[in-house]
Amino acid sequence: MTPSDSKSLLERAYGDAVARVDDQDETRARILDAAYEQFCRMGIRRSTMEDVARRAQVSRITVYRRFATKDVLVEHVVRREFRRYFDRFLVDIEQAGTAADRVVLGFVSSLRAIRGNPLIGGLIAAEPDLLVPAMITDEGQTLATVRRFVAGQLRREQHAGNVSADLDADLVAELMVRISTSFLTIPSQVVDLDDDEQLATVARRFLVPMLEPSRLPD
Repeated sequence: MTPSDSKSLLERAYGDAVARVDDQDETRARILDAAYEQFCRMGIRRSTMEDVARRAQVSRITVYRRFATKDVLVEHVVRREFRRYFDRFLVDIEQAGTAADRVVLGFVSSLRAIRGNPLIGGLIAAEPDLLVPAMITDEGQTLATVRRFVAGQLRREQHAGNVSADLDADLVAELMVRISTSFLTIPSQVVDLDDDEQLATVARRFLVPMLEPSRLPD
């Protein structure tokens, strides 16, 4: 699960989403589809490159030509799912009419999308030692990537006049992302993460007030 260069999976996925990158290699896309289905059905540890090749109906050599190792294949499958999450997030928040509504919808949508994703949500639940460490022990790269994404959305709100120009977008984004990440990685006995209404209430009570600079400590 270690990325092949210094960028985290989320950094690359976010870059893909912003650039609207699309995979034009049909064989590569078919292998990624097959790997996604294989990993969802059997888990990553129990799956082999041969399993993926068989499901994609290509030779094992074809798989290895595009993905040198199983770790590289896993990286690209997970990266594609995170890219889809960013795409979905950007579509979802467009439905909201105010900055506060976008914070609430973004929080609920993010938790639902990631926990509900058969691969990523399944990894968090069944194989957390594969995914969670990559999310929280990469010297903060993953968190920083999501923070930059959220901060970018907050700055858009500032430029549109929907949020105070005095708001520290990076600090607010950092706090929001850390709260969301904690819910994803640590089970809660207080908040029902499957209850969108309760999640929306939590967001309105604790996240929306962060949009007011006076509500944050100096």
